[in-house]
Amino acid sequence: MRAYHYGKKHARNKETPCGYTTMAKNMPGIRKGNVFMHYTGTIWRPPYEAASLLLEVTAGCTHHKCKFCTLYHDLPFKFRMSPLEDIEDDLREVKRATKGWNSGRPRRVFLTGANPFVLSYDKLAAIAELIRKYLPSVKSIGSFARITDVTPKTDKELAKLRDMGYDGLTIGIETGDDEALRFMNKGYTSADIIEQCQRLDAAGIHYSFFYLVSISGAGRGEIGAKLTADICNQIHPTLIGANMLTIYPDSELFAEIQRGNWQEEGEVEKYKEVRTLIENLQIPTIFAAMGASNAFQFHGQLPKDKEKLLVFLGEIIGTVSEEELQRYRKSVYHL
Repeated sequence: MRAYHYGKKHARNKETPCGYTTMAKNMPGIRKGNVFMHYTGTIWRPPYEAASLLLEVTAGCTHHKCKFCTLYHDLPFKFRMSPLEDIEDDLREVKRATKGWNSGRPRRVFLTGANPFVLSYDKLAAIAELIRKYLPSVKSIGSFARITDVTPKTDKELAKLRDMGYDGLTIGIETGDDEALRFMNKGYTSADIIEQCQRLDAAGIHYSFFYLVSISGAGRGEIGAKLTADICNQIHPTLIGANMLTIYPDSELFAEIQRGNWQEEGEVEKYKEVRTLIENLQIPTIFAAMGASNAFQFHGQLPKDKEKLLVFLGEIIGTVSEEELQRYRKSVYHL
């Protein structure tokens, strides 16, 4: 188990309030040395995709209705797929830039956008074919995905996508609490999470979860944690990443709070929720709290590190004041 406390200073780094990392903002492209690639708006990736080649294939989110989310407010459109010509141009550019390298050639590609896995089987297959053509060193392809992105694909298509290299999806399930899923407009149920992830399991496609601490609201955090553990215990997430809900004035959730329709957990209550989630997880997985939303960052392997993680969380709950944690929450700036 590893643990870190970053305090106020960490709030100004490049980790975002939802556990993502921002790579670019409001630019049609990024130039580094003599390499130019297409990127639109703010580009997000999970912290654990730091070594992956970021390839833009979509921008925005097809759903774009979650009450807490403000990640794509900088875009003038809801969702857009990149033209295949732009994707091919970027792959050609990477091939040119890495020509002659003896080591360090890309071995993994992370497709950018809120949910590129929503693309049809044929489009995902075409992208994989282009990646193989220009970057034969690449062994796997990952992306963000929504649960609803899996639904329209047949079991045969999922298996073929796995054979093409699609593996290691990151899915923001947020919770297994159906009441919270409905209120936040996630667009699926806990039963959908189980059904579609079991299909991914059968296809051999690995996946990680983002869990949003406090999404169930004040007084319901530990209930939501137990419901989420029940869901996770029936499937096989490689990693469960806990991110602390941070609410911004331009979110629909902020308006719901102003109308008196929802109340956020206290900061200490959030850590009690995380502790309850870990206590109830019975599967082998990595549990991690990453990103600037977490005043205390830590990760460990379950079940091996469960007791260490629980002791660590107990120390936070018992020794860190609500006021100190609130100061940290207020210092996390939206990017």
